[in-house]
Amino acid sequence: MARVYNFSAGPSMLPEAVLTKAAAEMLDYEGSGQSVMEMSHRSKVYQSIIDTAEALLREIMNIPDNYKVLFLQGGASSQFAMVPMNLMTGSGKADYIITGQWAKKAYKEAARYGNARAVASSEDKTFSYIPKVTKADLDPEADYVHICMNNTIYGTVYHELPDTGDVPLVADISSCVLSKPIDVSKFGILYAGAQKNMAPSGVTVVIIREDLIGKAMDITPTMFNYQTHADNGSMFNTPPCYTIYVMKLVLEWIKNEIGGLEAMQAINEKKAAMLYDFLDNSKLFKGTVVPEDRSLMNVPFVTGNEELDAKFVKESTAAGFVNLKGHRSVGGMRASIYNAMPVEGVEKLIAFMQKFEEENT
Repeated sequence: MARVYNFSAGPSMLPEAVLTKAAAEMLDYEGSGQSVMEMSHRSKVYQSIIDTAEALLREIMNIPDNYKVLFLQGGASSQFAMVPMNLMTGSGKADYIITGQWAKKAYKEAARYGNARAVASSEDKTFSYIPKVTKADLDPEADYVHICMNNTIYGTVYHELPDTGDVPLVADISSCVLSKPIDVSKFGILYAGAQKNMAPSGVTVVIIREDLIGKAMDITPTMFNYQTHADNGSMFNTPPCYTIYVMKLVLEWIKNEIGGLEAMQAINEKKAAMLYDFLDNSKLFKGTVVPEDRSLMNVPFVTGNEELDAKFVKESTAAGFVNLKGHRSVGGMRASIYNAMPVEGVEKLIAFMQKFEEENT
């Protein structure tokens, strides 16, 4: 059976080279006589896997030595509670910039544990832009400022970070992690669910500056305390072993086959430019995001006619372009073109869109 082009927002497609390697090692990982799925997380062979995954992530993302890398569970959504429980312990205040559904959920969760303030929101225009926030808009006494860097549903991204001064910046980077270089030193915490650019669902990566560890609220569950996982090398409990292994393979692919994050960025910019250029010149399709805030990863678009949108989704699926239906809050379509989506996939999607346009205008 031929593989489809999977434009899902997550879980998303993985590089074929990674899937092939994982398949080859399914029954016997490097002569161990067992699958990674079944080996003890306390074994030397698995310790080597998780250590290599961390070392590769540190190398590829250029993570400074004063940051811990944690492999956790619970998805990025668990971080909506973990961040305030661990950080909102000074002034008890935090600023949130609302740029989509996930940022809004993070804000509402934080409000359960302290004085969370919505500094700005783009909900007035269906989150189709990134609100401009200056340093003067932020509370200098806040324990942190939280953003969602790339908004999967709405297709917006921060091209410039807000100036938070000495207040730690916390970012959900689930849908843009590893898509291009990022200056980790500008953040107090970065966190990401793996199921878009890093691995299958199951592991959540947290990159946290060491001075922010050890300040958790008394009510914080043991499993929600960053100190717990930092002190135990992400081995306090059984980690998502197989997902971390696949993440190691993805990181090896980025390093050895792609050539690092600068090369990855160039490929992603090429794919996005092709698709946005087509949308900007199409007589049928149009993008929904203001040009200056467009994401490289998630591209929502519409025809303006719900019946035509539904027809496009049905016909594209039959043609092997799957999961193009947009989120219900935006409607229309959405092409998620993460790292593993080849340039060829975007080229073929555009060709299909051109054909559909000719047949329906």
